[in-house]
Amino acid sequence: MATAIQIQGLTKKFLQRGEVVAVDNLTLDVEEGEIFGFLGPNGAGKTTTIKMLLGLIFPTSGAATMLGRPIGDVETRRQVSYLPESPYFYDHLTGGELLEFFGRLFGIEEKARRRKIDELMDLVGLKNDKQKQLKQYSKGMLQRIGLAQALINDPKLLIFDEPTSGLDPVAHIEIRNLIESLRDQGKTVFLSSHQLSDVELVCDRVAILNYGRMVKTGAVDDLVQGSRTQIVAEQVAPEGIEAIRRLSPELAHADGNLTAYQEDTGILNQVLDLVRRHGGRVVAVVPQRRRLEDIFVETVGIEGRRIGSMAPSSPEESA
Repeated sequence: MATAIQIQGLTKKFLQRGEVVAVDNLTLDVEEGEIFGFLGPNGAGKTTTIKMLLGLIFPTSGAATMLGRPIGDVETRRQVSYLPESPYFYDHLTGGELLEFFGRLFGIEEKARRRKIDELMDLVGLKNDKQKQLKQYSKGMLQRIGLAQALINDPKLLIFDEPTSGLDPVAHIEIRNLIESLRDQGKTVFLSSHQLSDVELVCDRVAILNYGRMVKTGAVDDLVQGSRTQIVAEQVAPEGIEAIRRLSPELAHADGNLTAYQEDTGILNQVLDLVRRHGGRVVAVVPQRRRLEDIFVETVGIEGRRIGSMAPSSPEESA
């Protein structure tokens, strides 16, 4: 599969009361047609990385390509869109005028441009607000028009920074579904977000940064795969419960009914044998799926303690 974003040893240093390493030797690949989650706590280097990819700031060392061409390539920019966390638009414009403005910037022919504007206003739920000035838009509406603006050029690669920020629950789900539909169209989405439940639902792979360094990366399904199993049983004799407790200390029981947890597959089979040997009946054996939020906290907690003193957040990094 072709690579949409390729980053090799990307590093950014700032001079701020000494040298601050905002992004430290970052290497990662994003494949075409996937939704890639770019995660990390505030100050991790996410926004700095995005700004380097977009050519807004220059790396100290290292290199990157987007859609097979070096970052900063003019022709590539026609195929890339970016939605920042807090987009700023001229608030005297109406929603329709804003999309008209960006459509003209991309050189979209008038008839196609007007059709595209109507489609996008409908897609993001603003078809009845086309003539309303942006100063009258709520934060959530501004986020929606920002998404429409990011789609006006029919990009191959979209870079989103907190795209569901400020949205009500219904709109939140609608935008999440929209992001999934972009993948179905063959587009690539590079998604930076603190909404880890959304990331877990829509992303194919993720990378977690902390203090400018990559600390974990992988497919979401692999990362959240259960690491322990829940055993539920009933009618187990008291001596059986005590024998099981010695193997699985994480155990709750009442009147012969028990719930135990076990990470070791070999010991799991021993627990099941003990249940049957002591007159019990196995009700359920359920692999426990981990949440991406748990993995994030574990990763950042461990790595943060180890390297957290090495670099403060950069002056460019706000998310």
